[in-house]
Amino acid sequence: MTPNEFTHRHEQEWRQLEALIAARPGRGPRKLNLQKDCSGTESLLEQSTDQAAFPSLYRRACLHLALARERHYPPALIDRLDRLALSGHQAFYGARSRLLHKIGQFIVHDFPALVREHARLFWFASALLYLPALVMSLLVYFQPEMIYSLLDDDNVRYMEEMYRTGGAIEVEAGSGRVASENFKMFGYYIQNNISIGFQCFASGILFGLGTLFFLIFNGLLFGAVSAHLIHQGSTERFFQFVIAHGAFELTAIVLCGMAGLLLGHALISPGRRRRNEALIDAARPAVQIVYGATGMLLIAAFIEAFWSSGAYLPVTGKFIVGGLLWVLVAVYFLFMGARRET
Repeated sequence: MTPNEFTHRHEQEWRQLEALIAARPGRGPRKLNLQKDCSGTESLLEQSTDQAAFPSLYRRACLHLALARERHYPPALIDRLDRLALSGHQAFYGARSRLLHKIGQFIVHDFPALVREHARLFWFASALLYLPALVMSLLVYFQPEMIYSLLDDDNVRYMEEMYRTGGAIEVEAGSGRVASENFKMFGYYIQNNISIGFQCFASGILFGLGTLFFLIFNGLLFGAVSAHLIHQGSTERFFQFVIAHGAFELTAIVLCGMAGLLLGHALISPGRRRRNEALIDAARPAVQIVYGATGMLLIAAFIEAFWSSGAYLPVTGKFIVGGLLWVLVAVYFLFMGARRET
């Protein structure tokens, strides 16, 4: 194939790739000058909005460059394809690196700063979760039959079986669940944790009443279960299991409740804005908080599946690691990114 035939055959897709690079958000530093003619310019500009075609066109341009070099086509053609491949690489992989940068920026600065910005709602949501847990734990501890106000007989017996000596949660030294069982439980914990978090967040659309209900209910449930297991003599087994992942899971549930309260507050007190406008404004930070909380719930599910039930450390070591994780979460939200804010 002659250079002219090669160019004529592939000219259309080269120009389409050039148009896509020029129209690509956050493209690389080199901006191509699109070659124009009276027949194809308009259709190419229309195609430039279809960024889904970018990867395949970029790969084909790299293939064409390799063929042109192998066949010793004219330097001008090779140079054009080389510039096209380089610009495509910058646009394609530069966008990926910017995405990773944004994710890192969110984790290191934006997420903890956003939580500190709405610290009052965070502490209010914390009170809605932990105060009912404290009250219910005292009631169940001194009146054990109170557990049945939240759980039926079957669930109570199942919970007792899980945490009794030799039960499903108990792991003897040197043993543990098989890998397939760990991954199965990992999936279950993800589903369970995220469903609770989503309930706390999404129900905030009901003027915050749904968020209030789910935070208080989960607090009551946690307090009742804790006190019942303590009363049954399973204190050590229960807390060595929950202390590590609880740092992420409970904090994330509070954050989801906080995001739901943001929505409810916008509907109850929109100020001079219309309620739909206030809701839209509140949804932006609320959704960002939920993004961060979802990441924490995934971490909690991973720890719960692969660490909490394992026998990697003695009981004392598990409590030390769990305590350090609680300190880590507290330091993260108190200080991470604070210097940049200043």
